[in-house]
Amino acid sequence: MKRWRMDPVLMILPALALLTGVAGQAYAADCAALASLALPQARVEAAEEVTAGAYRPPSGPAQEGLPTFCRVQGVVTPVPGSRIGFELWMPKDGWNGRLQMFGNGGYSSAISYGEMAGLVRRGYATLGTDTGHQGDDPSFAEGRPEAIVDWGHRAVHESVVRAKQVVASFYGRPARHTFFAGCSTGGHQAMSSAQRYPEDFDGIIAGASGGNRTHLNAGFLWQYLRNHRTGEDAAQIIPAAKLRLVGDAVLATCRADNGARGGGHPADAWLNDPLSCGFDPASLRCTGEDGANCLTAPQVDALRAMHDGPRNPRTGELIHFPFPRGSENSGGPPNLPGWSLYWADPGNPAAPARVNYWRHWAGFGAGWNWWSFDFDRAMATVDERLAPVINATNPDLSGFRQRGGKLIAYHGMADPVVPFAESIAYHERVVAAQGGDEAAARQQVGSFYRLFLVPGMEHCRGGPGPNQPELQAALERWVDEGTPPDQILAHNREGNRPDGAVRFSRPLCPYPQRAVYDGGAAPTMAEGYRCTQFPGMAVPEIGTSYLR
Repeated sequence: MKRWRMDPVLMILPALALLTGVAGQAYAADCAALASLALPQARVEAAEEVTAGAYRPPSGPAQEGLPTFCRVQGVVTPVPGSRIGFELWMPKDGWNGRLQMFGNGGYSSAISYGEMAGLVRRGYATLGTDTGHQGDDPSFAEGRPEAIVDWGHRAVHESVVRAKQVVASFYGRPARHTFFAGCSTGGHQAMSSAQRYPEDFDGIIAGASGGNRTHLNAGFLWQYLRNHRTGEDAAQIIPAAKLRLVGDAVLATCRADNGARGGGHPADAWLNDPLSCGFDPASLRCTGEDGANCLTAPQVDALRAMHDGPRNPRTGELIHFPFPRGSENSGGPPNLPGWSLYWADPGNPAAPARVNYWRHWAGFGAGWNWWSFDFDRAMATVDERLAPVINATNPDLSGFRQRGGKLIAYHGMADPVVPFAESIAYHERVVAAQGGDEAAARQQVGSFYRLFLVPGMEHCRGGPGPNQPELQAALERWVDEGTPPDQILAHNREGNRPDGAVRFSRPLCPYPQRAVYDGGAAPTMAEGYRCTQFPGMAVPEIGTSYLR
């Protein structure tokens, strides 16, 4: 006999009807009562009504102009050794029927209170999670293997399942639609949700996802090792001060292809197709002594190795995508500092970035010597241990598609942290997984998943390109009305502030299309561009064993 399992959200509603006597009524008046709400493998630790006006959350600046809302703090303990915290804000009046969750950054437990406040003002119930730990260093996993699983995929799932139950209790009805938005680690969480838990979200925005996390970290380690002489941690071969020199030279070499051949406008101050840029570091070789405007022979060799990307020394296979040409400086201070952000530990330049990931996640121990890392056998060991838990590379999105989910992915093409080629490669693997005729497969994928590349955008934000895309509106139209985004309007604003004056606008096009200037309006206006089909970009080929 088939056993039917009722959705836990729906199981709550009959009890609410008995308590109130009116099924379907909004019960938003009693926030404090949620403190005694029974949740499976979870508990509400605090529930308080926050009066309209200014509110200072546990971290970050005070948020102004908030409506009266119910603030719920909860904890989920799905298995021994796991403790996942979540926070849910629900407007008392004017709820629009939507629940929106925001992702995290890096290995941080910080919740995006600013994002939550912005949507509460617009009538959303909003959610964040601490991903099962406190702090922002991978050392949180020392002696806590379940914390790795929480970070890898479980925390978002467990948090949103409980949040749906709380929302149904508070309003007397479940959320009409549930959304997720995140970039970087938040994008990783987004892709993991679509792959592992297709029922959790109706619509997902995934930015700069870096789903192949084990190999992304190998890419950071490669950058460090290639930029130091063997065993010498005290001095870099290429100093951070020379990254602007390199970035300017790349742009000067490849900017001429920014027009109709590469998509965009010939005067664009960024690269529209960095993967076709053939910049050779030897063009900067010093003819005499080392200087600020040239590269020594060792610096040329180091830059070539970093542009080439991490490789298996035995097979020659590419382990992960190289960081794109044009991302070396990415604007420099006070903006994101390009490659120097992760080619060493920001707090200790004499060590690689994410050292505690290798020590406590990969299992190499506190005394690990990074100079002994074998990009062949050690990489295989890391994948065996961690890839099933933290990577989000499965191209089978059939569950998400069949339940009607919609996914918008986006990635800056000047990203110095997560190579944008990874997003292209994953998209193409999803297309290939459909089987059969390629045109039909692309049409099928486009019915639920679209990738938008952002020329000139750095990691999740910033950069000289149209770096503020209107993603949320596009996703909601797709989910609510069934209208897929054939283009997404994006802006570049003064100071890269959300409220800054618009300097120029540009449509973003679903891959492999690109926006090409057709002269119908000024180059600063989106109306002057049309989305045109282009051949796919020349993405480097990763060894198949590294796509776990």
